[in-house]
Amino acid sequence: MNHQFQKASTEQIPEIWNILQHAIARRKADGSNQWQDGYPNPTVIQNDILKDAAYILLEEKTIVGYVALLINDEPEYQNIEGKWLTNGDFIVFHRVAISENHLGKGLAKKLLQFIEEFAINSKIYSIKADTNFDNQAMIALFKKFDYQHCGEVYFRGSPRRAYEKVLIK
Repeated sequence: MNHQFQKASTEQIPEIWNILQHAIARRKADGSNQWQDGYPNPTVIQNDILKDAAYILLEEKTIVGYVALLINDEPEYQNIEGKWLTNGDFIVFHRVAISENHLGKGLAKKLLQFIEEFAINSKIYSIKADTNFDNQAMIALFKKFDYQHCGEVYFRGSPRRAYEKVLIK
């Protein structure tokens, strides 16, 4: 299957929001409190697009995944309880979501591979991310992709597991 990774546009917000709504419902069904507080929402997606941080995974012409990619832009990461592996430039990704109709096809892995390519193409060799303590699927993905658990960060008063992967130059 042929996949493209590209920037999202404002016209795609309804499709992206649909994917995120299903992901929010899946987190709730899993008994998680992650994403159960009105975040993310269409305004968050709009802000991602305005910051040039919104990316989609396309299969043919269908949006099958979403992620926000930022460069050196996560103030909460300065307050880590623990220690990052590096202190230089980094890519941070947030709001990973795969379309309900495309689960179980390895698309989250494909998304992480595209994120690594994005980092290397940007000449940045550190990727940082975080997830809820009960998001076992994401924690397993971090382990599979050799991310190191570095400590805890807090968002909206809630602790998250913080991870970093250092890419080989």
